[in-house]
This record gives sequence, C-alpha cells and structure tokens, in this order.
Amino acid sequence: MRKIKIAKTGLAFPILILTVQTLVSCTKPAVQMESHQKVRLAKLIIDSTQLETYQAMLKEEIEASMRLEPGVMTLYAVAEKDNPAHITILEIYASEDAYKIHLQTPHFIKYKTGTKDMVKSLELVETIPLIPDMKIK
Repeated sequence: MRKIKIAKTGLAFPILILTVQTLVSCTKPAVQMESHQKVRLAKLIIDSTQLETYQAMLKEEIEASMRLEPGVMTLYAVAEKDNPAHITILEIYASEDAYKIHLQTPHFIKYKTGTKDMVKSLELVETIPLIPDMKIK
C-alpha cells in the first residue's frame, strides 16, 4: 500500500476532496430514484343497484391476479364509507410490461367484460411513487 505525502506535494488532499465530492454528487437521494414500477389509482363509480355483483367480480379478479401474476405487486380496493359505490383501487405492477400482460389475462378480460355495464365512471390516475422501494406488508 502506498502512503500519500500531503505535506510534501500539497496535491493529495485536494484530490481526495475532489474524489469524495464527485462520489457524493453521483449518488441520487432515495426520493429522486427512478422507479420502473407502474403505480396508479383507478377511481370507479359503480351502479349502486349492481354493487354486490360488482364487488364479487372484483374480488375474484384481484385474487386471481395476485395469485397467478408475479408482475402484479398489489391490487388493493377500497370503497368510500359514505359512498360505497365509489371505489378506488391502488394498482402496483412491477413494470409497464407486467401491466400489459395483466390486461391480456383471462381473469382480467372476464372482469372487464362482465362489469362493463356496472361501471358508470372510470378515471385512471397515473402516479409517481414517492418511496418506490417501499414494501407493502
């Protein structure tokens, strides 16, 4: 191992500082890390007269997706307490490709075609994960 002589050359310390500054400036903070996941919210309004049937079909589709598709990280559905026909689904896919595969699965196609007359409104909200590596327990 070679020792650096700071006192004699006077260059070693500035080179060390420059190297540390370069390393620090190349490191991105966690909140700026780019995520390859596809994360969005699906906001639906369901015909209240068909809500029970819709919820059963949604449950079947989510359970199949979570069980059969490794690229589906989570599908988590909630209904508003005061408006149970207003449903929001948090969708997290490993990637855009995983999402595209999901759209072609038999269980998703069955859900989509079976509920098309039950859905009065659908809004898809694309999001940016603030903590992309956060695991959902």
